[in-house]
Amino acid sequence: MSYAVKEIFKTLQGEGAQSGRAAVFCRFSGCNLWSGREQDRASSVCRFCDTDFVGIDGTGGGRFADAAALVEAVEEAWGEGSVGRYIVLTGGEPLLQVDDALVEALHERGFEIGVETNGTQAAPAGIDWICVSPKADAVLRLKGGDEIKLVYPQATARPEQFEHLDFTHFFLQPMDAPEAADNLAATIAYCTDNPRWRLSLQSHKMIGIR
Repeated sequence: MSYAVKEIFKTLQGEGAQSGRAAVFCRFSGCNLWSGREQDRASSVCRFCDTDFVGIDGTGGGRFADAAALVEAVEEAWGEGSVGRYIVLTGGEPLLQVDDALVEALHERGFEIGVETNGTQAAPAGIDWICVSPKADAVLRLKGGDEIKLVYPQATARPEQFEHLDFTHFFLQPMDAPEAADNLAATIAYCTDNPRWRLSLQSHKMIGIR
């Protein structure tokens, strides 16, 4: 299959358990919970997304004919060196496009594969790190993985709804909104009172990287 990709770039992971790790981010176009158009935001399942995943016009983006072509672009973004190769497949919703062929091709080139997903789609076998970020009333198909990263607060997605799921790490991340300071305070308070949950901050925004 071909892949529609918004952008490919190398940076440091800014969130969650892998925070601070060098990674190539491959951002796929499209999402099943929001069109990406502002006029649709208020009526969408996910209303707080802060990411541009529309089109294929970003840095390194494009339409790739097959897995080999996409992995070649990923390797170019990584640059020299084969140690610690790590890729984050993100979006939009990456699992609308990520398939067995891409997973196999990335592993063949020595990449450890992470995925950041809303959890509404099944994941192909072999992904090394699964991070699920539940959104509002969307039904989860992925009920286990390495970390759950819940943007907080969401009125219809309370942390206690997810505590029975099979994840190793449980993170709350303050919603980046006009009420960001209040959201941070509420998240800190919740994590303090409920120590199963840990605070995740968007450190890439704090230090001014992508």
